[in-house]
Amino acid sequence: MEPHIEANQRAWATIAHEHYLAFKQVLSQQPSTLNSTQIEELGDISGKTLIHLQCNTGADTVSLARMGARVTGVDLVPENVAYARQLAADFGIQDARFIASNVLEIMEHHDEKYDIVFTTEGVLCWLPDLYLWARNIRQLLKDDGFLYVMDGHPFFMLWDEDCLPELRVKYPYFSKNADQDGWIGGYASEGKPAVNYGWMYTVGEIVTALSQAGLHIEWFHEFDWAYYRLSAERQVRNDCGGWIYPEYVGKLPFTFSLKATIR
Repeated sequence: MEPHIEANQRAWATIAHEHYLAFKQVLSQQPSTLNSTQIEELGDISGKTLIHLQCNTGADTVSLARMGARVTGVDLVPENVAYARQLAADFGIQDARFIASNVLEIMEHHDEKYDIVFTTEGVLCWLPDLYLWARNIRQLLKDDGFLYVMDGHPFFMLWDEDCLPELRVKYPYFSKNADQDGWIGGYASEGKPAVNYGWMYTVGEIVTALSQAGLHIEWFHEFDWAYYRLSAERQVRNDCGGWIYPEYVGKLPFTFSLKATIR
């Protein structure tokens, strides 16, 4: 395994238990960790086979199972997978299984095909090769299946998160170098010191990687809200459960989603 990926595996393992506890509490209080846009865009998934890539400790996977899908969760971190299995058991989810694997290598270890490949919220930045990612997705999809992605818009990923809503470029759009950070987590539980690495991605890479893998993008939606809260003081919640900076509503993209099918 590539050293940067190994570092990320170790980093995420340090917060697996805290994430499990946090998401267990959320799912005890509400039926889903998905936002309303995700639910609407996915449509009726009852009875569908669905593989959830980069599933973390399985909160969204459990939510998708509650919507009627037969789910398989995949995550790089064995600790995440163990807690995902526990989370599914906690809520009596029978139609769920979990696999520990790097999603860039999943087609080498898993040959099943699915109606839906699902991956959302903070996933692409952990992948150094979107072209390999796309080829793995193509191998996982049935001929009449589809891919659903929601993640941070590449334009939003440029900015220094410590300066928002002031816009200062911290992560160059065209950079191909691994960006090192010393902290992991902080959105579902307290962050912890742990070296980890992320990669910038562009709209062009996403579109081209999927196209070259044989996928057709049905739509690419852009939103002026973030799917998580960055600033307790400046962001407010909107009707779909996203977080907005009022001064940028209708002006800047923060999140995108897409649906792709086999050509």
